[in-house]
Amino acid sequence: MARWGLVIVVVYGLIALATPLLVHGGLLSDPNAGLENPIYAPPSFGHWCGTDRLGRDVCVRTLSGSSVALQVVLSALVLALAIGVPLGMVSGYLGGGVDRLLVLVMDTLYTLPVLLLSVVLAFLLGRGLPNAAAALCVVYVPQYFRVVRNQSAQVKAELFIEAARSLGAGPAWILRRYLFRNVITSVPVLLTLNAADAVLVLGGLGFLGLGLPETIPEWGSDLQQALTALPTGIWWTALFPGLAMFVLVLGLSFLGEGLENWLSGVPAGARD
Repeated sequence: MARWGLVIVVVYGLIALATPLLVHGGLLSDPNAGLENPIYAPPSFGHWCGTDRLGRDVCVRTLSGSSVALQVVLSALVLALAIGVPLGMVSGYLGGGVDRLLVLVMDTLYTLPVLLLSVVLAFLLGRGLPNAAAALCVVYVPQYFRVVRNQSAQVKAELFIEAARSLGAGPAWILRRYLFRNVITSVPVLLTLNAADAVLVLGGLGFLGLGLPETIPEWGSDLQQALTALPTGIWWTALFPGLAMFVLVLGLSFLGEGLENWLSGVPAGARD
């Protein structure tokens, strides 16, 4: 599964990198340009995936949507990692009042439904790429915090941590030198699974009109616009964005499950 997932993710990454270059080079049309095209044209040699209600090429918009989805999701998860992992390490290592306060805040965020929390944050922040990434980031910070905190609390009782303390190592040195590389091993699995979930959440925000501006091609907003034409037999405006989202989520899920199975089969000493 990991191999298939990696192949799918790499293909999407190449598409995300190549599509803007092809659009700027004139080999692909502008995803927002459609005045010269017929509206709701079925798939043909001129428009492989047909056109939508504004005459925009569905194929180009679907390809451009992969770049937007990966950009927002990667930004959100990298930011969530940068916040959740250090907080989890500090909370698990120090304990006491700092640990109780952080656990209370993170558990409060964790109990809220993911889509509901992201919808509220997107509504408050407004539409835009940075705002969508920030809305998704807050959703996933508690997950990284909980995983890293629990592992940090276990690792800090190990003999090598006690030995480092006895030799005069401070908390900052122990966190950076010893704890980090022992608690980070499970993060790649959580990262890929969260990426799959974030793609769906971003699509949900776009479907509700709270994700990105209308000038930015996004699968969720395209699916929302396709609903009005779907009962009339115009299927291509909904099929291709939905299929692109489904395959990317499937690839990320395969990659996460494969990594989890691989890491669970590797002895702890080999990982260290």
